[in-house]
Amino acid sequence: MKIIKDVLEEELRKALLVQEGHEKALSALPRGVLVKKLVKGYQYYYLMSREKGSVRFEYKGKLLGKDIKYYDTVRKDRARYRQLLSEVKKRIAFIKKTLRGKELRVA
Repeated sequence: MKIIKDVLEEELRKALLVQEGHEKALSALPRGVLVKKLVKGYQYYYLMSREKGSVRFEYKGKLLGKDIKYYDTVRKDRARYRQLLSEVKKRIAFIKKTLRGKELRVA
């Protein structure tokens, strides 16, 4: 049983490192979603984000195609990291629950 417990503890350490890496990558990405508004026939872009329960718009101006693609890829990366982070947290919870369990007694 000691071998299995050691393997689970090692897996828990690895999962915690992966979680930390995903959280760092997620915090490095700019927050918010790019929103296009039409004002008097012209398109302007704003970065919409939430802060303490309120919605905040940051003016970005008239953006080029490459800038729009950048914010689109950031949005997709953020969604991917959130999904990966959720999976890692579930794995960590499962491993911790398994490690807390009582050891089997061999008769």
